[in-house]
Amino acid sequence: MIALLGDPLVQRMLLVGVLVGAVAPIVGTYLVHRRMALMGDGVGHVALAGVAAGWLAGSAAGLAQRDALALPGAVIFAIAGAIFIERMRSQGGAADVAMAILFYGGIATGVLLIGIAGGSNANLLGYLFGSISTVRWLDVWVTVGLAVLILVVGLGLRRALFAVTHDQDFARSTGLPVSVLNMIVAVLAAITITAAMRVVGVLLVSALMILPVAIAQQLTHSFNRTMVIAMVIGTVLTVTGIWITLYHNLQPGALIVVLGVIAYAVSAVGAMLLRRRKANR
Repeated sequence: MIALLGDPLVQRMLLVGVLVGAVAPIVGTYLVHRRMALMGDGVGHVALAGVAAGWLAGSAAGLAQRDALALPGAVIFAIAGAIFIERMRSQGGAADVAMAILFYGGIATGVLLIGIAGGSNANLLGYLFGSISTVRWLDVWVTVGLAVLILVVGLGLRRALFAVTHDQDFARSTGLPVSVLNMIVAVLAAITITAAMRVVGVLLVSALMILPVAIAQQLTHSFNRTMVIAMVIGTVLTVTGIWITLYHNLQPGALIVVLGVIAYAVSAVGAMLLRRRKANR
């Protein structure tokens, strides 16, 4: 175990896992309370199109590493997709239809562009389901920057974002810039998705944002405590999943999500039994 911790690859994997596991539930807490838990899926698929666009730009520029522009492309496309969904929702449009369009259009565009850029199926699968073992130190520092931004904004504006999430009419009556704060949540979701993309992939990134929150809600009804507990759970899930894959040939992203589903099932059954016990008393 000590020897593994000295391996730079393991260090990168664990560092990225801890960062993503801790910050993803911050935005997930807001999305769950806004009943937009599936927003991550739509934006995640748009991020895949951004990855492919970055690949294409890198190939056109003749870069030695064709995926050097993949992450910036994902950030740009994801933010644009999140803003589009938020504008549709705030204007009374069908946000679910918008997410469906982004869901299918994003993944189809991503597959086509990666093929045009000369990428392989292995490259595509790495972004679809995560490929944390290929994380470079540059990816680590980019993830650190994105995680710090999420922490500063997501926690620093917690009171205002909670007010908007809980009751927009009340927040508007107190003078809060509701439209701006809604857009901040959307942009934070996009940034979180791109940060977590290398860990669990665009197909599973929403699960890492939502599952820890769903588990935490079985343990507490407080918004602040839900967020804190979810951050701890997210970190434990990612570190546990990564650590298991160091000894067994399993896909880390899929394992992390499966562990989260199992943890949710256990917590839900435990909470149900506890409620029945209290009712019997």
